[in-house]
Amino acid sequence: MPLLYDLGTGAYHAAVRLAARWNPKARAWVQGRQGLWNRLEAAAPRLQGCLWMHCASVGEFEQGRPVLEAIKAKRPDLPVLLTFFSPSGHEARKQEPLATHVEYLPPDGRNNAERLLRLVNPRAAVFVKYEFWYHHLRALQRNKVPAFLVSALFRREQPFFRWYGGAWRHMLRCYTGVFTQDEASRKLIDPLVPGRAFVGGDTRFDRVAAIRAQGEELPLARAFAGAGPVLVCGSTWPPDEALLAEALRGMGAAAPKCIAVPHELHAAQLVAIERDFPKPLARWSELEESPAHSVEAMLGAAPQGTLLVDRMGLLARLYRYGRVAYVGGGFTDGIHSVLEAAAWGVPVITGPRHKKFPEVQGLIDAGAGQEVRNATELHAALGCWLEDPQALGKASEAAARYVNEGKGGAGRVAGAVLAVI
Repeated sequence: MPLLYDLGTGAYHAAVRLAARWNPKARAWVQGRQGLWNRLEAAAPRLQGCLWMHCASVGEFEQGRPVLEAIKAKRPDLPVLLTFFSPSGHEARKQEPLATHVEYLPPDGRNNAERLLRLVNPRAAVFVKYEFWYHHLRALQRNKVPAFLVSALFRREQPFFRWYGGAWRHMLRCYTGVFTQDEASRKLIDPLVPGRAFVGGDTRFDRVAAIRAQGEELPLARAFAGAGPVLVCGSTWPPDEALLAEALRGMGAAAPKCIAVPHELHAAQLVAIERDFPKPLARWSELEESPAHSVEAMLGAAPQGTLLVDRMGLLARLYRYGRVAYVGGGFTDGIHSVLEAAAWGVPVITGPRHKKFPEVQGLIDAGAGQEVRNATELHAALGCWLEDPQALGKASEAAARYVNEGKGGAGRVAGAVLAVI
């Protein structure tokens, strides 16, 4: 089992190094890990007895952050090692104030795993959502370091429940506690980790509620929104944008204003949005140095138009300016966080591929979400809410209520971690 795993990870690392010659993401993955051990050795004195939190990327850290905040509120002196697998996660959070040191996850091998533990001597480890690294987990188990998996989701088709999933079941058993997002997931894994599976909830509820509580204003977006209504198109991919453009054209004068926030800022994607979305259109980067009153004069007074957000890190705060949100990824492999919109009382529309995201179905069942498969259905979904203030009001209340009722998971998980450190 370890041999097959090592062959697989070795092949993956070789493929990434080869792809680094032409692929910017692979190049960042390779370059970011250069000097990793030197950095860890320099930080080691400050990390003794730390809490180690590992996240794949930014989205997973947003789930882990509320847990970390709750732990630090009780133990402000506790050093924290925060690691990421992806370059995007590391770059976005390399200055994270909750962490003593932010680093890439060392490549998963027995020697690397033992070396990391010798260097930082962690009290406990918290991995977020889908993190299964054989040697790192085995090293934690051998060294009797409590390890927790948080905000996890499990489905019957995953390797844990297949005849060939022995390695996955072994990794799952390395965890001291597994906190799932829902009862269905807990029931699935309970026979594999009896007495160690608990419903912790989705800690993103706590995170999005905290963002709303902060109430941070974005004057440029407020000036653009004017009297609205505004459709926030969040974390969209080209298939989403093509669907949105077609539906908005079909709405004619009834189309809302749009705040368009693509998932990635590729030049060709931005140009396509500029070409296809309602006019007048301006990029955030062109307006951010302008006084709010001039933005309002250019775009805010227009009955329609598009604000194209070519900046990262704003989406969770931009949803507050929408009446309705379209959240992208439902025609590709992964829907972005619908909870960020729902926290502001903004009902959500998504594409159909949301099986792996129970919060989407949760919002639909609550009356605060709709699924669409084509431009005709999107046109109808927008009309259902934008043309009926009473229906929109009910959906908005349902969205906010859904998030409020889902809070509390971070405290439950933090309590379990604090009990062992």
